[in-house]
Amino acid sequence: MQSVIHLVSGDGSEQQTALAIARNLLDDESGTIDDVAVVAQAGGIEAITAGGNEEEQVRSLIDDGVPFKACSNTLDVMDLDESDLIDGIETVPEGAVEVTRLQNEGYAYMRP
Repeated sequence: MQSVIHLVSGDGSEQQTALAIARNLLDDESGTIDDVAVVAQAGGIEAITAGGNEEEQVRSLIDDGVPFKACSNTLDVMDLDESDLIDGIETVPEGAVEVTRLQNEGYAYMRP
């Protein structure tokens, strides 16, 4: 099974929950979870910004193989550059399109 977590909220509690879910899925011992991905857009971009409150947790997930994808449209709207993101985060043109693409590939959608 594969899961995509849609990180869209600027609320710190929701961001922490989303990252905790990613960690729980990654650490699942049943062997049924193959891949976990995180797509950030809108206020969720804050969680993947370098120097942010969630940087350590995001870095740990990236180091453990979880791909993080940031919406380029959101970066433009928020006047951010790719260099403002935590190292290792990929940008995609549109976050919603990326989530839809992953769902089409069989990823289960999750949004805390």
